[in-house]
Amino acid sequence: MARSDDPNDPKGLIREAYRIEGIALPECRSIFLDWALSLPDDRDQQQALSDLHTVYSGQDAEHPMTQVLSEGLQAAQTPKRRGGWRSRPR
Repeated sequence: MARSDDPNDPKGLIREAYRIEGIALPECRSIFLDWALSLPDDRDQQQALSDLHTVYSGQDAEHPMTQVLSEGLQAAQTPKRRGGWRSRPR
């Protein structure tokens, strides 16, 4: 994959996913995971995801990667439950 000038998609993974003919949801999820793991530490993942969703949902709302980006945004906004000993009553 070629490098990208987009700081939200430095490896161009999301961009390339939109160019693959016939790509399905499982492949998009795999690409999304690779994107999330390769985003630089100094880049705010939630902001990058929001920016990418804004760009691509306007261009191709029906693409499976758009669905994956939407799911990622929803998951990022859902409060996480704390588990383990901290969640037990004292």
